[in-house]
Amino acid sequence: MITQLNPPLPMETPKGPALAHFLIDYGPETHLMWVCFLDENGQCWTVPNPEVRMQSNWSLQRRFRKAPSNVQPLPAVERA
Repeated sequence: MITQLNPPLPMETPKGPALAHFLIDYGPETHLMWVCFLDENGQCWTVPNPEVRMQSNWSLQRRFRKAPSNVQPLPAVERA
């Protein structure tokens, strides 16, 4: 099943900040897949659920906090 997100959601991905426009659910045996367009260059990537995080939003009280010890941080992004 594919769901179009309206409005798109700002996400942090291993490739950098992006807007998620679609969510793909292949069923119970796989992760949700986020279809994201990168802010930097507009590239489209499909990213598994464990590798994305919502971007912070100070106005919505979603601020950067120290992650709990059981949450793995996203890998560092190399920028050219």
